[in-house]
Amino acid sequence: MSSFSEKEGSFSKKLPIHIAIIMDGNGRWAKMRGLPRFYGHQKGVETARRIVYKAQEIGLQYLSLYTFSKENWQRPEEEIRVLFKLLEEYLLRELPTMKERGIRLRALGDIEDLPLHLQQIIRRVEEETKECNKLQVLLALSYGGRQEILKACKILCERIMKGELSLDNLKEETLRRGFYLPDVPDPDLLIRTGGEIRLSNFYLYQLAYTELYFTPVLWPDFTEEDFFKAIEEYERRERRFGRVYEF
Repeated sequence: MSSFSEKEGSFSKKLPIHIAIIMDGNGRWAKMRGLPRFYGHQKGVETARRIVYKAQEIGLQYLSLYTFSKENWQRPEEEIRVLFKLLEEYLLRELPTMKERGIRLRALGDIEDLPLHLQQIIRRVEEETKECNKLQVLLALSYGGRQEILKACKILCERIMKGELSLDNLKEETLRRGFYLPDVPDPDLLIRTGGEIRLSNFYLYQLAYTELYFTPVLWPDFTEEDFFKAIEEYERRERRFGRVYEF
């Protein structure tokens, strides 16, 4: 078996353009160790940091991280407060390194739902990294796939009512323009950690032809080696998009 260092430089031309990750398992990781959930989230932030920088190093163009879903608002207020505090600290601490490495940050979701101070930090990091062109890190915050589709449909309806569009001229691209980040290509690969096998309202439209990879590894334990295993599995798959190939 090839070593970790050998794998890092061995990916073929099939390297995904866009990888999306559902980072699951922080709470269970802490519970298994008899620790408060806070420690799992803290360890999960460290994992995210490592994976972001490794993604940049191997030449990935887009990395989506499902950071806080619409459903996560149902969690205890104290846990939500801790999550947002960790995110604030991460963004401010890593901003200089992100700029140095050419990493652009973009947020998607109903960002106005977040505390004002966190919104301001997110917008500041987005502004200061907007010229970075090595890797785009897309943080899904207060995000829901169904809500995104509904938002896009409302925009379409408004344009039709104003006479800017007609039903006869509607196309898929027209709907996409109402998404949070319409210029971002669909994920090639979705990774979900923690052993659950579901999408949890993430990128429901965009994942139509995405390769899915589920691992029992809890997010705080997810290593660069695990990341490479997922990419290697992706490279072994044949993506036909409904077509049939002759052999």
